[in-house]
Amino acid sequence: MTTDLHPADFWHRLDDGRIQCDVCPRDCKLRDGQRGACFVRMRDGDRMVLTTWGRSSGFCIDPIEKKPLNHFHPGSSVLSFGTAGCNLACRFCQNADISKTRDMDRLMDRASPEAIADAAVRHGCRSVAFTYNAPVIFLEYAMDVADAAHARGLETVAVSAGYMHDAARRAFYAKIDAANIDLKGFTDDFYFKLTSAHLQPVLDTLVYLKRETNVWLEITTLLIPDKNDSDEELTALTEWVARELGTDVPLHFSAFHPAHQMLDVAPTPPETLRRARRIAEKAGLAYVYLGNVHDADGDTTFCPNCREPLIVRDWYEIERHTLAQGGFCPKCGTAIAGRFDDAVGHFGRRRIPVTIEA
Repeated sequence: MTTDLHPADFWHRLDDGRIQCDVCPRDCKLRDGQRGACFVRMRDGDRMVLTTWGRSSGFCIDPIEKKPLNHFHPGSSVLSFGTAGCNLACRFCQNADISKTRDMDRLMDRASPEAIADAAVRHGCRSVAFTYNAPVIFLEYAMDVADAAHARGLETVAVSAGYMHDAARRAFYAKIDAANIDLKGFTDDFYFKLTSAHLQPVLDTLVYLKRETNVWLEITTLLIPDKNDSDEELTALTEWVARELGTDVPLHFSAFHPAHQMLDVAPTPPETLRRARRIAEKAGLAYVYLGNVHDADGDTTFCPNCREPLIVRDWYEIERHTLAQGGFCPKCGTAIAGRFDDAVGHFGRRRIPVTIEA
């Protein structure tokens, strides 16, 4: 038995001698030495282990708007990191060099949870983000980091595909303050063919976060030409969000760029994003944003009542912030959904690589 691997949670033994991972709906059933579909959760003897605890693909300080989170301490900075592997197999993955790697030697940055939290404080960050690949697959490490972050007065952010079982979901999100969930499409056919997963568990995660937790929630949908961008699918998606989650959940439509196994698909035209935004607003959604394109309106937070521009952004740079103390429109008094500080941050669009001493 290997002794330098971290014990994993959420698994059980099967009658046939295998053990089953219970983190996500893949339900990987493993014999000794086998790894799950995510590659980082492995059977080691009679236990499940996490092979990436304390190991990262790199640390960066980002603007919080890059997660993207536009209503969670706007203008603040966040210390971001991921590991390796993923429990989805998206053909269009924008971070395939991280999520699809099978080279564990790429995880050269080692850091304890306490060292990560100390670095975030030292660099003036408001929060720590688990991102770049699916944090569900390294949830033990992420949860330990979250505890260390909270002990130092930091908040935590999860950028996730939301593909989890209920027990793991409840344990993980008990440690999280804000989440951006990728709702990659709105048909099971899309999920099955392009991600090797299914839609319903993602919807379950979204409903759980909104109805049963205090986690601040935003959603991102990457629009891929002729795959998930029809009027019918966008109408169904946005009406579901409005009906099941509420009209105050920010929704980000992001432009696809050729990547991974979909290099032959054209980039998303900006007009597709604008059309999606119109559909979302027709469905009643109050806060709809456009990503991966330069669009002033698509970056700006407007009052849903009087349409006053409240947070004017240029990419990730906040050019004007007029929210009244407590998050109210200064023109009509409407409360704006989100987590807002009295003073606006001005971290800007920088991306700063960080080295952390283990």
